Amino acid sequence: MSGCAARRYLAAALSRCRARALPLREAPSRGLRALCAGGPGASSPGPSPSPPGLSSPGPSPSPPGLSSPGPSPSLSPPGLSSLCALSRRNRAEGKVLETVGVFEAPKPQGKYETGQLFLHSVFGYRGIVLFPWQARLYDRDVASPVPEKSESAAGHGSKEVKGKTHTYYQVLIDARDCPHISQRSQTEAVTFLANHDDSRALYAIPGLDYVSHEDILPYSSTDQVPIQHELFERFLMYDQTKVPPFVARDTLCAWQEKNHPWLELSDVHRETTENIRVTVIPFYMGMREAQNSHVYWWRYCIRLENLDNEVVQLRERHWRIFSLSGTLETVRGRGVVGREPVLSKEQPAFQYSSHVSLQASSGHMWGTFRFERPDGSHFDVRIPPFSLESNKDEKTPPSGLHW
Repeated sequence: MSGCAARRYLAAALSRCRARALPLREAPSRGLRALCAGGPGASSPGPSPSPPGLSSPGPSPSPPGLSSPGPSPSLSPPGLSSLCALSRRNRAEGKVLETVGVFEAPKPQGKYETGQLFLHSVFGYRGIVLFPWQARLYDRDVASPVPEKSESAAGHGSKEVKGKTHTYYQVLIDARDCPHISQRSQTEAVTFLANHDDSRALYAIPGLDYVSHEDILPYSSTDQVPIQHELFERFLMYDQTKVPPFVARDTLCAWQEKNHPWLELSDVHRETTENIRVTVIPFYMGMREAQNSHVYWWRYCIRLENLDNEVVQLRERHWRIFSLSGTLETVRGRGVVGREPVLSKEQPAFQYSSHVSLQASSGHMWGTFRFERPDGSHFDVRIPPFSLESNKDEKTPPSGLHW
């Protein structure tokens, strides 16, 4: 769905809602279920149990069982004012719309500050900005005759791509909305390598995400705890004299500084084939010693977007993984992370995350996804090549679980 089409769809839906004084999507179960703008309005996710504690997913799958879905075109809410939620206080009262905030004008330029509340324009969840990241976006759909900083496409043609600065944000996701984010393979989390003396390979902090600037629909709220997440009150505090009124605690600043190498988002890679756009974000996780050798770990996030109206389904993945040690591995399989997502006009995006390890400090990955059309024909979508780079001066293990 294009941005213009999305805006027209949202405007038409809101008009129908205002006329009927009903939310876009009625939700029979209790708790927050539909977010709407301008009184009654646009739909979005609802509640879930209170946020889980820090979880341990155990060892990560072998390289690419790919994982991490993606957004779709941003929905700017022109002329929208209040952000409401459908709730059910009890069975007798039925469904009642309650205002949870007021939309603000999105920023085409500049950046959002720590404490900014937002609605995700694609996945529909509520969240809050912790801090920004300045990434280099390598978009293979954009011609760059004279690149100032470029990457070569290892094993994927000889095209060079110019990197452009782009703003992303580290955010907390409202735990009430996590169960209703259907376009993702799992609730997003940031994974960390465990300490050397821990028997588990990975730890995860659920409800922590990276969001592109254009995917943020900002809003404000008078609620002093507007986001339900176990880290909200550890990281942020309410200060009515500030705008936005949620400011960073010392614990957030210390955590960001301590875990900077493992949180940092530096490169984003994007390529479109036959109206299917693939975005990849790799993250270095650290190095561990195993059987007298060094093993380097990375997490990577994959976002698939259907920019056309035709329904397609992902059927297969094909990865090539090159290590600086000289090895080249090929990985083929059905779907991704155990799913074969359908990308349609109604749900044009899917996102997931996975992990890869190498016995070398750097490498490259690239490949293809095979999609199926309704008539049974297939086509291959290129995965943009991306580098796996380590922090060569790294001495200390990551400390994702320490504050």
